[in-house]
Amino acid sequence: MFNPNNWFHAFFIIPILNLLMVFYVVLTNLSIPFALGFSLILLTVAIRLILHPLTANQLKSTQKLGKLKPELDRISKLYKDDKTRLHQEQLKLYQQAGINPAAGCLPLILQMPILIALYNLFFQLLSNGNAVNVVNDINKAVYFPFLKIKSLDLAFFGLNLASKPSDWQSKGFFLLLIPVITGLLQYWQTKMMSPVQNPNPKIKEIKKDESDQGKKEGGEDMAQAMQKQMGVMMPLMIGFFAYSFPLGLSLYWNTFTAFGIIQQYKITQTENKNEEKSKK
Repeated sequence: MFNPNNWFHAFFIIPILNLLMVFYVVLTNLSIPFALGFSLILLTVAIRLILHPLTANQLKSTQKLGKLKPELDRISKLYKDDKTRLHQEQLKLYQQAGINPAAGCLPLILQMPILIALYNLFFQLLSNGNAVNVVNDINKAVYFPFLKIKSLDLAFFGLNLASKPSDWQSKGFFLLLIPVITGLLQYWQTKMMSPVQNPNPKIKEIKKDESDQGKKEGGEDMAQAMQKQMGVMMPLMIGFFAYSFPLGLSLYWNTFTAFGIIQQYKITQTENKNEEKSKK
């Protein structure tokens, strides 16, 4: 299950597994119930905290780009027939706002290996179906003897973390709540990260002059329409995945998303306060 000769396992999956086992062994020794479920939550929060500087930069960049969107739309319409001038004007706008467009993408790229490793780890732990083999594989992969375990308790508040909502007919109708909650959390986060449609008065005047063109486009361009569709399709897709995957993966994903929502809220509040101070 865990291959130290595989570079991805050696540098990502196995270190994360060891961190998970640290939480699990500590909680088990403290006789805290549902140790694996709480260990998954603590691990997810720990990873989120480690990635916080990168994620914060990404969210700040996304927020700044969202505030520039009305002006970017104006430039796109004004220079739609001159791609070179359009690119130059966009770069000027980014420079004036102190934004590096790549800054929002780089943190996400750096986070991807860790997110993939987390997913693979949880999927392997919860989808194996043979608890004895899982425990043996874990004990072979841990770095220190005190991290070895005798068993792995998959119970979490009356649920089995290896169960899937798709098995609701045999395990209970209430399991269908999990993908619904997962989809709603994802929708909430997507909504928070959407650009704020709050153009300044100057842009409003420009839009009045361009009202005829706006009517022809039905009030919004294709990019805006696609963005709105993705804002609905992404939560539905994540909810479908949660319907098919073990509950432990949904627990990880929901914790990850909830932490992201809190992080986004805090950053938004801080940025708004900084803007108010700068105006004064």
